[in-house]
Amino acid sequence: MRIMPGYSYVAVDKKGREKRGSMDAASREKVLELIKSDGLVPVSVKEQGLLNKDLDFSIGKRVKPRDLSVFCRQFVSIMQAGVPMKEALQMLGEQTENKILKKSILEVLSSIEKGNTLADSMRGESKTFPPMLINMVEAGESSGNLEMAFSRMAVQFEKESKLKATIRKATIYPIVLVCAAIGVIAVMLLYVIPIFIDMFEDIDIEMPAFTMAVMNASRWTSSHWYIIVAVIVAVVALYRVVYRTQSGRLAIDNVKMKMPLFGKLTVKTACSQFARTSSTLLAAGIPMIECLETVSKIVRNVHYTNALMAAREEVMKGIPLSEPLEASGIFPPMVYHMAGIGEETGNIEEMLEKLADYYDEEVEITTQSVLAAMEPLIIVFMAVVIGALVIAVVSPIGAMYSGLDNL
Repeated sequence: MRIMPGYSYVAVDKKGREKRGSMDAASREKVLELIKSDGLVPVSVKEQGLLNKDLDFSIGKRVKPRDLSVFCRQFVSIMQAGVPMKEALQMLGEQTENKILKKSILEVLSSIEKGNTLADSMRGESKTFPPMLINMVEAGESSGNLEMAFSRMAVQFEKESKLKATIRKATIYPIVLVCAAIGVIAVMLLYVIPIFIDMFEDIDIEMPAFTMAVMNASRWTSSHWYIIVAVIVAVVALYRVVYRTQSGRLAIDNVKMKMPLFGKLTVKTACSQFARTSSTLLAAGIPMIECLETVSKIVRNVHYTNALMAAREEVMKGIPLSEPLEASGIFPPMVYHMAGIGEETGNIEEMLEKLADYYDEEVEITTQSVLAAMEPLIIVFMAVVIGALVIAVVSPIGAMYSGLDNL
């Protein structure tokens, strides 16, 4: 299979504005043809080499919610200033720092210039723009209230970014402490204790059983450390393989919901995502059925995904949303009670928004509680393990001095 070369180009539009970009094509002449077909005047076209080729080092999710939030806010501000959509997108594409988002914005602009709608153009860049944003934009274009759609999505992305930062805070700190504890134990077993082993072997004294056990563990670790590394890698790989299977993911996500400390955080996070996303979509005029399908793809826990898809099937039959939510058995009472009140009053999106605010606050409080509980537990664990290693080393020294005193 032949890989097409990459070309960097500089062109000028009809208003004299410079545009830079890159593309893969069979030849330089093909690049010139494509540039001219977009209504641009090519200035220069150069083939990219190994040193100047555009590289993509993005890892994980390509565009963060925070970047999308800034994009939505800036789009609204520019549109409110009376700037036409095409010029607004051109300005956003030029000033956006995220290279992937920048490229997608310019691709959307190019698609709009060919006569496509904003929603359809963004759908062509679905790897950058999430389905929820595309659906909101489509609803905004249909209702003639595009600015409101982008404003709501800006709030949605801001809340999502804050929620993820809160959860990350609850997980990173304990992980750092655990890694520090493992590092200290490894240093003790691999470097510190072997020094004392060599010293004790020259002394003819009887070692305590606990000291002998630690010394044997140190010898085994020093000579078989690669087995420990292989086991850790195998466990991580096995977890990923199992999690990709349906039964494995069901079991693992069920454990996540019932874990001490982190279980409540998992449940409250899912409820917050459900309430916030549903409120935003319903307020934009998206039907409940489409709303539930979109939300089911956002929540990460498969049990909530299945519950929302089951609720969608029930809503299609004319059953109120609150009933399948209650029947699922995984949503807290406040969720289906607030949904029920919203259905009775005819203002479910407002109730869900209040519910989202409540669970956002609950997630933050729960995170602080998890951190407060994890810190002393990990410190006590480190103290016990490291203290045991120190005692194992000091005990023979004490026995040695006692033997000298008896001489």
